[in-house]
Amino acid sequence: MLTIENLRAYGANVDEGLARCFNNEEFYLKLVRMLNNEKNFDKLSEALHAHDLDAAFEAAHALKGVLGNLALTPAFDKASEITELLRARTEMDYSALLADLTEQQRILKEMCE
Repeated sequence: MLTIENLRAYGANVDEGLARCFNNEEFYLKLVRMLNNEKNFDKLSEALHAHDLDAAFEAAHALKGVLGNLALTPAFDKASEITELLRARTEMDYSALLADLTEQQRILKEMCE
């Protein structure tokens, strides 16, 4: 169940996220639930598997923004790391980093159920 307390336990900076939502808890939780439909997780994975660093950067950067605005720190940190590597067009195996971000996505989805 998605609650402010669960998000705090997850490591989200809930106070920051709530402040961005005018301290409207219902609105904040609604936005977090919308991550279940966030297409950039899939776009990032597909682009990395296709070795399309430009498309991967665009997806990672978009995720970083969404996760940052919601102050979902653990997932934001993973997306930030990938984004900065892609910004530099670093040629490497991104599978471990992608797996870490995918795990954060799974945790958040689980909370939303």
